[in-house]
This record gives sequence, C-alpha cells and structure tokens, in this order.
Amino acid sequence: MAFLFRTVAQLTGLSLSLLGWVLACLTNYLPQWKNLNLDLNEMENWTTGLWQTCVIQEEAGMQCKDFDSFLALPAELRISRILMFLSNGLGLLGLLAAGLGLDCLRIGERQRALKKRLLILGGALLWTSGLVVLVPVSWVAYITVQEFWDESMPEIVPRWEFGDALFLGWFAGFFLILGGSLLNCAACSAQAPLAPGHYAAAKGQDHRQQLEMRNTNLKI
Repeated sequence: MAFLFRTVAQLTGLSLSLLGWVLACLTNYLPQWKNLNLDLNEMENWTTGLWQTCVIQEEAGMQCKDFDSFLALPAELRISRILMFLSNGLGLLGLLAAGLGLDCLRIGERQRALKKRLLILGGALLWTSGLVVLVPVSWVAYITVQEFWDESMPEIVPRWEFGDALFLGWFAGFFLILGGSLLNCAACSAQAPLAPGHYAAAKGQDHRQQLEMRNTNLKI
C-alpha cells in the first residue's frame, strides 16, 4: 500500500512538473508578455516579448520582428530572458533526474539509496525552476502596473497591459513548485533500504562467534 501511494505521488509530481516545464518553455518564446492598449486604434494590436515584438492587423494579419540587439531591451526583459533560460535548463535536468529515480522504473532497482537521492535532487531542481519562472514574470508584471498607473504620463499615451504569457508563466511556476514538492515528499516518505541478505547473514554470524568466544573465555 505504501509503495502504491509513493508511486502515484511520484508519477503525479512528475506529470505536473512536465506540464509546468512545457508551459515555461512556451512562456519564454511567446511574444505576448505585454499588450499595448490602443483605444484610439482598434484595427491593430501591439505585443512584445523577450525575443520579438509583433503587430496584429485585421487586414495584414500578424507580423513579428526580432529585437535588433540584446542591449536594446529594457532591463527587466534582459534579466527575464536570462532567468527563463536558467529555469528551462534546471527544469530539464530535474525531469531527467526525477525520471531515473522513480520506484516504478526497473533501472537501478537494487540501488534504492541512489534512486532516492536522484528523486530528491530532481524535486529540488524542479522546485527551483518554478521559483525562477515566477521571479521574471512577477517582476515584469510589477513594472507594467507601475507604468500603467504613472500619473506623470499624459492620458492619451497608450499603456502596456498584461499579456497572455505572464499568466502562462504563473501557472508554469505553480505546477513546477507543486510537482517538485510532491516528488520530495514521496522520496522522504520512503523507508531506508534494507541491508542485503548476505550482509545480514555475515553480521549475524560474526555476532554468534563473538558470543561463543566470550563464553569460552568465561569458562577458562
């Protein structure tokens, strides 16, 4: 029963982590981090992301252009691009480590201690990956709110609003943290591996020999 519970928890945690990692990858490359509010011109919609900016027109469709230089980006977008790359890498390593540490996987079945350490490492990496996703997404959202309510800007100036990628990033971070926590809980709830049969027999034999030697010495 305990083995079944751990297996279900591990598979659930890995599935949630995989979903969060896929959403984090989409968040990294989607250009909808910010949407420009154009009340005076409803025929087009401007969006910007970490890699490119796009304009959506009813007649011409969607046209995107990559940023000419990394240094041309605002500070929050430059740091967000680095953090998203770091999150995707940590998430991939966490998925690989956690996958190799699953109890239902027959590879390394006799090395229970190693599989437990791999599962804990994978859960920690996935948890960190989720936290690293939440930092840039929340930071860009905070900057957007500050600029939207900036009273020094005239009211006729268009304001940037939240894009769909920010919401995907929040969901990705939540799933990665939840999946990593489930994997760590499942690994910590596992019992310590038992000693091999030959090691236990040898230990019992040594103990009996010590008792016999002690009894012999007492008789002498």
